[in-house]
Amino acid sequence: MNRSVTSFLALTAPALFLMASLPASAQTVEVIQGRHAVSEPMSQMAQHHSAGGPVSQHIHPLLPGQASAGSQVDVADPVAQETAGPMVSATIGNNVLGLGAGFPGYTVQFIPSDTNASVGTTQVVETVNTDYAVFLKSTGAIVAGPTSIPSGLFANLPGGCGTFGNVSDPVVLFDKAAQRWVVEIITVSTPYQHCFAVSTSSDATGSYNLYSFTIASGLPDYAKVGVWSDAYYVSSRLFSGGSSYVGPMACAADRTKMLAGAAATMECKQVINTAIDGMLPSDLDGATAPPTGSPNFYLIQGTTGTHTLQLYKFHVDFAIPANTTFTGPTTITVANYTQAASSTSVPQSGTTQKLDALGNFLMHRLSYRNFGTYESLVVSHSVSLGSGTTKRFGMRWYELRSPNAVPVVFQQGTFSPNTTTYRWMGSIAQDKLGDMAMGYSVSSQTLHPEIRYTGRVPSDLAGKMETEATIFNGTASQTGFSRWGDYSSMSIDPVDDCTFWYATEYSTGSSNWATRLASIKFPTCQ
Repeated sequence: MNRSVTSFLALTAPALFLMASLPASAQTVEVIQGRHAVSEPMSQMAQHHSAGGPVSQHIHPLLPGQASAGSQVDVADPVAQETAGPMVSATIGNNVLGLGAGFPGYTVQFIPSDTNASVGTTQVVETVNTDYAVFLKSTGAIVAGPTSIPSGLFANLPGGCGTFGNVSDPVVLFDKAAQRWVVEIITVSTPYQHCFAVSTSSDATGSYNLYSFTIASGLPDYAKVGVWSDAYYVSSRLFSGGSSYVGPMACAADRTKMLAGAAATMECKQVINTAIDGMLPSDLDGATAPPTGSPNFYLIQGTTGTHTLQLYKFHVDFAIPANTTFTGPTTITVANYTQAASSTSVPQSGTTQKLDALGNFLMHRLSYRNFGTYESLVVSHSVSLGSGTTKRFGMRWYELRSPNAVPVVFQQGTFSPNTTTYRWMGSIAQDKLGDMAMGYSVSSQTLHPEIRYTGRVPSDLAGKMETEATIFNGTASQTGFSRWGDYSSMSIDPVDDCTFWYATEYSTGSSNWATRLASIKFPTCQ
């Protein structure tokens, strides 16, 4: 999010649409008619320019029972990986400067960066808070942009989506089956909206079909998107009146209509439970679609201290909304862990300013892959380990299988191969062979925040990652603000289904951030 605490609390309360406190499967679906327009070609839009406003931040409120800095007592983590494995077998290809400080003509305006990127047939698209740019996949060279998402991309769509300073939490994904780009962002004042831009071709510099869907029930904070066969599935944290947390919300936008540039609807269901947070929809990787009629899978951490994940299934019917179902949760027990403190908890070198870890959130993306003989989901979040001089955060990751039958934890681990380093804000994905790559931020009292990754191949020991490697060495620490992230992204090249692209931020000092776009590949995947 990009707005100040003052503006966050001063938002005007909308009329509240609350469903009865019923099981998810019994709740009534809310059908929202979208507003539609078409953008100018991105290549013809004006480049980014600074509005001259101050850098601002948004605080994700802690929910009851969530960990704040210094409040938790760590449990033993039985899957902690505290010794180094073999040298990481994946190697870095491109490693280029993305949007942010130091990018030609760019001025950082908002904290956090909300860094996100996706890769298509020939291009890589990066979104940050609140701009986007197109890079050439083969070299990392800039092709178009940077362009303002609200005042450039959404300029032709009446309403709040096109208002600078009124949008936040951008996400970009490449719809591999349709060969289209999908950009989603939310508005942060009434009317609260999900704003979608769907490209009219595989060229990210062309025109986009624009849609806005008004969420009458509140602010859909921290929205994340998953591409599926029948819809673009969305998760968010719903705040009534912009400030009172109601619980997660799951929505599905009509992918078929949006790809055609036709009138489209969105269907939404609420999970009225203020004890759970940070839900993610599954996002398709690979060329093999989910089985016909498969629901989209939503995953969330269980309530604090339960050592569980909760799985929901969302199956949408746009023709007959009464047939839409949102069922669950199925509780999946995982290895014991202590949730990483959400706020002001990650130390940096040379300053007392600590950074937010958002340990209460599963981290974007929930990557789904259909291997033919089995279905697999991978996801990560940060957990707390040790105490005193050994205090640190590690990257907990999972591979879940059989999500549409009886979901099982096929393997899990907590990557923390030394006793002083904090690892957080990660993202994980798989290639077509089942190799995994996981990127994340790293910091400590003797390290400036930097970018690293690790990975594994199927022949490695279950639950173990290989030795990490560095994408970018930290050169400065962030001061003045605790916000960091709020997320990063590990995506997979749809052409070779082997090459990963990781995007995240690092600090250039004070309240400035920069980003890197790095490609990673395992030599056995061709």
